[in-house]
Amino acid sequence: MNILIVLTSHDTLGNTGRKTGFWLEEFAAPYYAFLDAGAKITLASPLGGQPPLDPKSDDPDAQTDDTRRFQKDADAQRVLASTRRLSDVQASDYDAVFYPGGHGPLWDLAEDAKSVALIETMLAAGKPVSAVCHAPGVLRHAKTADGKPLVQGRQVTGFSNAEEAAVQLTDVVPFLVEDELKKLGGLYSSGPDWQSHVVSDGLLITGQNPGSSVGVAKALLERLKD
Repeated sequence: MNILIVLTSHDTLGNTGRKTGFWLEEFAAPYYAFLDAGAKITLASPLGGQPPLDPKSDDPDAQTDDTRRFQKDADAQRVLASTRRLSDVQASDYDAVFYPGGHGPLWDLAEDAKSVALIETMLAAGKPVSAVCHAPGVLRHAKTADGKPLVQGRQVTGFSNAEEAAVQLTDVVPFLVEDELKKLGGLYSSGPDWQSHVVSDGLLITGQNPGSSVGVAKALLERLKD
């Protein structure tokens, strides 16, 4: 069982002068779920090397058992520091792909042609694609074989407009995940703010927010068992 995790390389939060990147819990929880299930894990990012961590996800109130495990895990930290360049990754080498969120993916992975091709190729080959929180935004340019938006007519979720408003970044992000998925014809649903909400539609698995990362990882592992 080979799982690819694709992280952002983008570290600038719009024009705020603040930093962003990937959200630690959304990486750590699935990473350990996959690792503990016996998966071989490969990490990739557009630029390769160390992906930027959203500093807010390092705040004390954002910590979980999985993030604390990561902070004590020198091996995992070494793996994270040396992600492969996304352009060097081949979909045929993996059984599934997972995208952690954080605001970073809205700027780079959502527009990355290699990422789009990876998603399209994986799904066309019958391999699951999963994403949590802001990362479902990476689906915005992906198409089906007949040229329709990939999410059209599919059950999906992602960071809600209400949650974006709660963190006061509605006017900072390049697009709102909820609005974009709906605009593309996705059958968007959400649960209560910050509570786990995971949606599976065939090979596509999405989660709403950081609290959904464990659920997305478990759903992906179940799908791989099938």
